[in-house]
Amino acid sequence: MISSQRLKQRVAIIRAVRVFFEERDYLEIDTPLRLPVLAPEVWIEPEISGDYFLQTSPELCMKRLLAAGHSRLFQICHCFRKGERGKLHLPEFAMLEWYRIGIDYQDLMAECEDLVKSLILECDSGPLFPGLADRISLEVPFERLTVGAAFGRYAKCSVAEALAADRYEEVLVEQVEPNLGVGRPTFLYDYPAPLASLARLKKDEPTVAERFELYIDTIELANGFSELIDPVEQRQRFEKDRNLILAAGRQPGPMPEKFLTALQDMPEAAGIALGLDRLVMVLTGAESIDEVVGCSPNEL
Repeated sequence: MISSQRLKQRVAIIRAVRVFFEERDYLEIDTPLRLPVLAPEVWIEPEISGDYFLQTSPELCMKRLLAAGHSRLFQICHCFRKGERGKLHLPEFAMLEWYRIGIDYQDLMAECEDLVKSLILECDSGPLFPGLADRISLEVPFERLTVGAAFGRYAKCSVAEALAADRYEEVLVEQVEPNLGVGRPTFLYDYPAPLASLARLKKDEPTVAERFELYIDTIELANGFSELIDPVEQRQRFEKDRNLILAAGRQPGPMPEKFLTALQDMPEAAGIALGLDRLVMVLTGAESIDEVVGCSPNEL
């Protein structure tokens, strides 16, 4: 069970997150947890809820609101992913997502820096977080390292070699991630195009996608990108992922047709998903995600 001190710290962090976005004219929204359709994701298996799915992310709902004319949105919600359990994983976890039109992933990295720095300064000003600013550097900009450069510096093979051998995740987790965010936060960016997810490719370098992840103390906290707003290309990516899911012996669920239709009206934007439980872990110095949630599944 979460301690009284950690519970107070968690509440303080969530309160500070809301203040940060409200001061920047973001609108806090609340979208459904049960959805009839999800984006197909090869490495994520959703939980079934009757004839619906429990959301793995509020991404599709939030992007539809962008397409409907809303410009700055954030949400704190629970997400569900089947079989995810470990020191950094829970099958149900808290997510912070925000989206903003008219910016790209570089602007989003800067805003993410502002959020982290703001939280550290706000939390370190009171008695709940002694020495927080001494543990995490506030020097900006945070370290920025391309995926290619990170593999060149820390891995025993190149990104291309890891992808060709279907060992990208293995090499990333075992050889690269233990070196990221040590001493100061790190943005790992410019992901290889095959790992673009829902990110757009760089116009002048289409072999990489405008995607980044934030690391602090070797822990991956956030995944953000310049949004892909081409419905034709997005459909092609979804179809490819659906085929991979079928090849893995799972059912991908229906194609998110209404989302693809709405994508035609979505302006250029950037968005990010940040694991709120992991953020609380990092800011409180906890060793496990179970230490910072109100009630772990193991306690029921």
